[in-house]
Amino acid sequence: MLLGRHLWLVAVSFTLIGFLGSPGAGGAEPPFHPADEPFEAPVSVVSVTPVPAAEAFTLPEAAGQDWHTVTQPLEEVRAELSQDPWAKAFADSPPGPAPRLNFPPFPVERNGAVEHFVERFQTGARREVVGRWLDRSTQYLDMIRQVFSRKGLPEDLAFTAMIESGFNPLAVSRAGAKGLWQFMEQTARRYGLKVNRWVDERLDPVKSTEAAAEYLEDLFEQFGHWFLALAAYNAGEVKVARAVARSQSNDFWTIAHGRWLRDETKQFVPQIQAATLIAREPERYGFQVTPEALIASEVVRVPFSVELKQVAALAGLPPESLRDLNTELRRGVTPPDGPYALKVPLGSAAAVTEALEKLSARKAQAAKRPPVRAAKRSGSPPAAGIHLVKPRDTLSGIAKRHGVSVEDLARINGLAEDARIYPGDQIRLTASILPSEREPAW
Repeated sequence: MLLGRHLWLVAVSFTLIGFLGSPGAGGAEPPFHPADEPFEAPVSVVSVTPVPAAEAFTLPEAAGQDWHTVTQPLEEVRAELSQDPWAKAFADSPPGPAPRLNFPPFPVERNGAVEHFVERFQTGARREVVGRWLDRSTQYLDMIRQVFSRKGLPEDLAFTAMIESGFNPLAVSRAGAKGLWQFMEQTARRYGLKVNRWVDERLDPVKSTEAAAEYLEDLFEQFGHWFLALAAYNAGEVKVARAVARSQSNDFWTIAHGRWLRDETKQFVPQIQAATLIAREPERYGFQVTPEALIASEVVRVPFSVELKQVAALAGLPPESLRDLNTELRRGVTPPDGPYALKVPLGSAAAVTEALEKLSARKAQAAKRPPVRAAKRSGSPPAAGIHLVKPRDTLSGIAKRHGVSVEDLARINGLAEDARIYPGDQIRLTASILPSEREPAW
């Protein structure tokens, strides 16, 4: 009776905030389908009539949907900075707060639903995909385990990322969820991740993992069991709270027998269970993990907005080296609103710093040069490489029309990116229009 009254209060409270409640990190949409993996349309799971809790329900053989799975076996966290590429990323960070709860271990159960996915992952058509994700996981597992361990969370929760994204930090779902942890934009902002025109920190493996850990902490505090917390991570807190109240149970497997949760959410938890079992002992299930190298990096603080390709060129780095390490930068440019901690290949900090000094000097020189203005309107057309401003023209419109970036256009003309321009102004399109006004080659 007391349980029923408690669950009724939970349902009422969440009904009142239903329209304000957050969807799960990945919303309630099917999980991410990587572009390089074959797509399989979801098949609805047949409703299962409730049975006694001691009996495990089994998903039909034909049941299933696209999934994201497993990782390498657990190994000891490497403490030495020289051995652990992620340790350096945490070394300069202030120590985080003490864990809020003494979280219990993540339980791994074997029942019909879990065995269904173990079999599918091990011998099904997706076996090759699972193998690729096992290999890919070697880049991120140590980092996630360190974050979770520091917060007192069970390290096996790392395998949630296998099901969410296949350990692809650039994963994007049909619903717009992004990153290793498939955060929706609203939830990402709630947990401190920046999402704006310049930066999308859902694509930053470390920052998104920190946010995911905090979210999982909150979900466990709310529901008191990891299975319900993971169900809420997928479907949203409100939907799971309603399912708990309507089923009059706080046991996930009992709730999964009914119609209170979507099939995707019912399958989400046993998929993580199956992923954990396989990832603990991949050889037992016939997988040979080939570790993928992680690019070791260090951080350089950038005091102003710069294009990554310019910095890479001046520093003598491969064109995509900085972009690959800073996937959260949406436009390949550091944000204009202040200093930015730029990740650079290990050992390249001095070269990048020198490149930034050169760019700073050029930026200061360009700022002193006034833009070419039309003293008088004449009937003769503008010189090659010059755009004559017309009514309603903007720098961004001119840049798009001529296939150049707004940043380059503003720099060449000594203007701010949001500068106002006027009809009759002449805007340089390149940095080498007149011999006497050539800029240094970029």
